Amino acid sequence: MSANIFQTKHTCPWWLCKAFDNPLRRIVHNPEKILAPFARPGDTVLDIGCGMGYFTLALAQLVSEEGRVIAADLQAEMLEGLRQRASRDGLLERITLHRSEPTHIGVSGPVDFALAFWMVHEVRDQRTFMQEILGLLHSGGQFLLVEPRGHVSGKAFDDTVSLALKIGFKIGSNPEVRLSWASLLTK
Repeated sequence: MSANIFQTKHTCPWWLCKAFDNPLRRIVHNPEKILAPFARPGDTVLDIGCGMGYFTLALAQLVSEEGRVIAADLQAEMLEGLRQRASRDGLLERITLHRSEPTHIGVSGPVDFALAFWMVHEVRDQRTFMQEILGLLHSGGQFLLVEPRGHVSGKAFDDTVSLALKIGFKIGSNPEVRLSWASLLTK
């Protein structure tokens, strides 16, 4: 097994993230609408594979000044883009930027909510990855797993959810997210 259990040769390059992070995307993926049921004022939340902060900034608004968002990504360029955007929007004080290692996310818990949006298919060792997330969540904590339809087959998504159940997650619900497979998992 490779030491790079999270990173694959298919990790989305930082320069391509700008294509996913644009105003037109809000028509399909409105971050506030998707995340409002899961992130509350005062919560500590984890955005895994945060990119340049498309969902991170919305999470920072939702957790309010009392909460905290941990934004984790493998690529320094993504985190720098997020830092600039969060600073511009006055949200940087609520966000902890964390550069993950290829072998682990590497943050401390507990967290109330974790998000992995369109990135788990890039993870080489999903079992180890999800065990780390499970360990970060407090009892009753939630993990929203969202993968892109078309790029990820329904069977592959079902296999990922089945793996999550085997390691100890429980199914919370299957929220509707456009163009996506989605499952809310609980600890």
